[in-house]
Amino acid sequence: MSNPLYDRLFAPLAVRPGTFLHLDDGSALSGPEFLSMAHRAAAALRVLGVRPGDRVAMQVAKTPQALAIYGATVATGAVLLPLNTAYTASEVESFVADATPRVLLVDPGRLDTLSPVAGRHGTTLATLGADGGGSFRELCEAQSADAAIESRVEGDLAALLYTSGTTGRSKGAMLSHGNLLSNAQTLADAWRFTPADVLLHALPIFHTHGLFVACNVSLLSGAAMIFQPGFDLDALLKALPRATVLMGVPTFYTRLLDDVRFDRDLVAHMRLFVSGSAPLLAETHLAFEARTGHRILERYGMTETNMNTSNPYSGERRAGTVGMPLPGVEVVVTDPASGVPLPAGETGMVEVRGPNVFGGYWNLPEKTREELRDDGFFITGDLGRFDDDGYLVLVGRQKDLIITGGFNVYPKEVELLLDEQPGVLESAVVGVPHPDFGEAVFAVLVEKPGERIDRDAIDAMLRERLARYKQPKGIELVDALPRNTMGKVQKNLLRTQFCDRFA
Repeated sequence: MSNPLYDRLFAPLAVRPGTFLHLDDGSALSGPEFLSMAHRAAAALRVLGVRPGDRVAMQVAKTPQALAIYGATVATGAVLLPLNTAYTASEVESFVADATPRVLLVDPGRLDTLSPVAGRHGTTLATLGADGGGSFRELCEAQSADAAIESRVEGDLAALLYTSGTTGRSKGAMLSHGNLLSNAQTLADAWRFTPADVLLHALPIFHTHGLFVACNVSLLSGAAMIFQPGFDLDALLKALPRATVLMGVPTFYTRLLDDVRFDRDLVAHMRLFVSGSAPLLAETHLAFEARTGHRILERYGMTETNMNTSNPYSGERRAGTVGMPLPGVEVVVTDPASGVPLPAGETGMVEVRGPNVFGGYWNLPEKTREELRDDGFFITGDLGRFDDDGYLVLVGRQKDLIITGGFNVYPKEVELLLDEQPGVLESAVVGVPHPDFGEAVFAVLVEKPGERIDRDAIDAMLRERLARYKQPKGIELVDALPRNTMGKVQKNLLRTQFCDRFA
């Protein structure tokens, strides 16, 4: 009997020496202790009626018990559906209606609002709190730790992850045992993880970055994790001396740089800093190296594919790029209209093929056919180009492309110039309706603390550096750019906010 993810990620915990999870309260869990927790959770899921192929949804706080549910779904052959803790009851209902999970695990504080949701869709509801308590914990404690492991093959579904849905209906990406296992092995090798590593884990586990990159790589390689409930700057700084690796979103690194306690001595023992889920400004990359002597390793992935490219562990980690295709992963840049591959230096659609690429969208066969080619390439929706050395540069999402007066404008080109200007902390460039041009280029800027932006100087710079059609027809200053929980700027909200600027 075989179960690819269980056999490679979880079974080795039974004989693993030392600590697996260092917890926020100072306690720790060994590998055997965590595996016992996962086995009891698997038995509890079976009591609740979960069978192989059933979906198990969870919208709970990040705890060891929540991570154990991942192990439990793998062991039972179920399909994990992690949900963002910020989702409203209405949003949760849309996922429950689509995925029809057998079980929905929620925080006890949301029982009143989510009980009707579960009831309407025939889903069993159980609770798991931030303290690890709740009805599901009680059920787990009544179970034996000797769990039966269901047989699975690499093509069997292991997880259902919904895309953010910022421009329409969220889509459930179907990820198999083989998808997750292949990517974990590739990343563990590429980033040189060993049992000696301790990963500082402050990411959420409802997202592929925190769950299927950070946790899977640690499980596969035998590394330990400092498992923090979320990002807390003081807690992160306190834990850094005990870690060797940090995986984060760009906000982690900008906030660390804003704190005088974060210096070269504090991270002298660190082996690797990884950034993803949102673009890392070149300015942040260079400032981090100047402060610490470390160059952040930026990589590129998405819900449907896990990780696709990475800057090298050994070699130049090039600011402003997401590196080169990972071993076993093919990445091409194509003409969006024809699908014909483009030469280096030309911007087009990024397409990906490899064992990491998902099998399609849940209940959306037409959408799957639109985005997954017959030859296995996935049309990512990201626009990018390869430089002459094979590094991939992302220039934005296709949906963010601005067509003004018949000309294409890639927002990233304008943003890079704006971010270089005195007083500019960060920028976002979007297209908004315009009566003459169809769309107008519009820039939203955030000032650096204690500094002022000189709009006249920016206008003069743009006139000198950009063709007229690329120059913003309006500039707005805001206190902060809207972001989702993974730090991505929500340009759809900016387009809505400023949609009548030229009306």
